[in-house]
Amino acid sequence: MAQNNVVWHHASVTREDRQARNRHRGVVVWFTGLSGSGKSTLAHALEKRLFDMGCQTVVLDGDNVRHGLCGDLTFSETDRKENIRRIGEVAKLFAEAGVIAITAFISPFREDRERVRGLVPHGDFIEVYVECPLEVCETRDVKGFYKKARTGEIPSYTGISSPYESPERAECVVNTAQTSLDASIDKLVDMLQASRVIQPEA
Repeated sequence: MAQNNVVWHHASVTREDRQARNRHRGVVVWFTGLSGSGKSTLAHALEKRLFDMGCQTVVLDGDNVRHGLCGDLTFSETDRKENIRRIGEVAKLFAEAGVIAITAFISPFREDRERVRGLVPHGDFIEVYVECPLEVCETRDVKGFYKKARTGEIPSYTGISSPYESPERAECVVNTAQTSLDASIDKLVDMLQASRVIQPEA
């Protein structure tokens, strides 16, 4: 709910100032896909590659965020939407600070992802669909969540008893069942360079 007595404070150091020093744009790179598709692995590997290139980065990971910022939320549909809303707002702040904010969340609903896209200027939300067949994701499920979902122990589990809505206009699609981690990161870096988020490596 909007607060009438809250006024946005404009910082003395502008976004453009920060981006000029960083030599890259501040953006939100939003990984989405089924549990076990490889979102977190890709997000952290991309961050390492960008960090080694001298970029200012941060990874917002689903499990880590639920330990703090979203620790009060359940996995109901309403709370999952609120979880994505909060992450979107945090990612927006990082992007405005000139940071490449990389997120790794199932974020199963298009409406929620599009709402985050609308928080930042055009071109600053980069949706990466981590495509992977459900049967492959299940083989990677070391925590046994899919098995519990299939037996009814976990209700409303994405891909089993709750839908996953794949992106219709993702900026990049990575199929982790067919593409190696290194090749996937190469593809993502090429995409960020083509989008003029980062500069080509010397």
